[in-house]
Amino acid sequence: MSTAAAVRKPERLSWLKPAVFTGSIVPLTVIAMELYKGLLVDPVAEILNQFGLLALIFLVAALACTPLKLVFGWTWPLRLRKMLGLFGFFYALLHFLTYAVVDHGMDLSVIVSDILKRKFIFIGFAAFLILIPLAITSTNSAIRRMGAKKWQRLHKLAYLATILGVIHFFMRVKVIGNEQYAYAAVLGVFLIVRVVNALKSRA
Repeated sequence: MSTAAAVRKPERLSWLKPAVFTGSIVPLTVIAMELYKGLLVDPVAEILNQFGLLALIFLVAALACTPLKLVFGWTWPLRLRKMLGLFGFFYALLHFLTYAVVDHGMDLSVIVSDILKRKFIFIGFAAFLILIPLAITSTNSAIRRMGAKKWQRLHKLAYLATILGVIHFFMRVKVIGNEQYAYAAVLGVFLIVRVVNALKSRA
């Protein structure tokens, strides 16, 4: 057997992105069906909570891609990082629109007052604002215009946005449970991996 034949060719995983994309819109479809069938007891509150949680899930998943590469040497998660991040922004946008348009009828005075007076809403809104430039500059053309280094520095703000999202998640519940601690712990592990890798690179 030749050396070339003995080396296994890496899988292209052409199905990966379509599968993840399809799975990412399933929650939206489920929520829409529950709303249509009248299965939600308090539709606005339940949809608001579900969109917010979905945004956090996708943001944490996007941040997991690089640590998985650093720790296990897997390259396939990097193919999904942009998609997962954009879905995080998408669900964060739906979360905000549900709050601003559906819950408050786009009454800007009430919304601004609510953001300024309630700390957990202020923190969640700050996280959403950080995500906007990240979503806008997610294209290849944006990377070329900004340059790779500037683009990378900007997109490190994804960690800040997710940290604020976790804090928002902690503050919005009356009783902090295992779910909140789990997100904080996972995010903490990702941060430790990135810091350790940065220190090794400098060394």
